[in-house]
Amino acid sequence: MKYVAMIYGNQAKWDSFPAEAWPEAIAKQEAFNRKYRESGELLGAYGLADAAAAQLVRRKDGAPAVTDGPYLETKEYIASFYLLDCESLERAQQIAADMPFADVEPVELWPVLHESAADM
Repeated sequence: MKYVAMIYGNQAKWDSFPAEAWPEAIAKQEAFNRKYRESGELLGAYGLADAAAAQLVRRKDGAPAVTDGPYLETKEYIASFYLLDCESLERAQQIAADMPFADVEPVELWPVLHESAADM
């Protein structure tokens, strides 16, 4: 079964993180990614840009209508997400709990209920 694991954040949180701590944090995250890619359980890991770079796209009169910013006014937004393929919910929970910052920040875990083949 596939799961999406999401981590939330905001620019203030990233700005408060000491600059000298970033290399170690990134190394821990890359080690996590490598460990679960090698096991075949991590299908993809994606870090998102700051919410200021987000756009909303709607269709108006058959053409894209684009506006700036995320839809919701929120203090935190999705900072990164991971696509997992696990034998069980319990295994997905173990992997989510193994994420480098899971001891200080929650990881939101969602089952993927539908998948459309990308190669069709």
